[in-house]
Amino acid sequence: MGIKAFFKKAFGDMKESAKAQHEVDKAEFQAAKAEAKASFEENRGHNTFKKAKADAKKSWDNAHLSPSERSAKMQEERDARIAAAKDRTEAANARYEEAKKK
Repeated sequence: MGIKAFFKKAFGDMKESAKAQHEVDKAEFQAAKAEAKASFEENRGHNTFKKAKADAKKSWDNAHLSPSERSAKMQEERDARIAAAKDRTEAANARYEEAKKK
């Protein structure tokens, strides 16, 4: 395989990957929009004093974390997001392999 063929294949793969990622991004954006819309409708007129007080307490507690505690909490959240993304990736790869067999 020559250099030209190698780069042609590499750029073709990148193009396909970009298209696939764009589709994923579009789907995730649509899901986020739908979730926000549903959440808004569910909570319309129901923002109670109790809920507002609980949210304020959470915000207050977060504001008073030390820098090391805040960074540890953020790292835990990032680790959880990475684990969730890996699970979603494994599920998608399994679906892909199943669809490829058909």
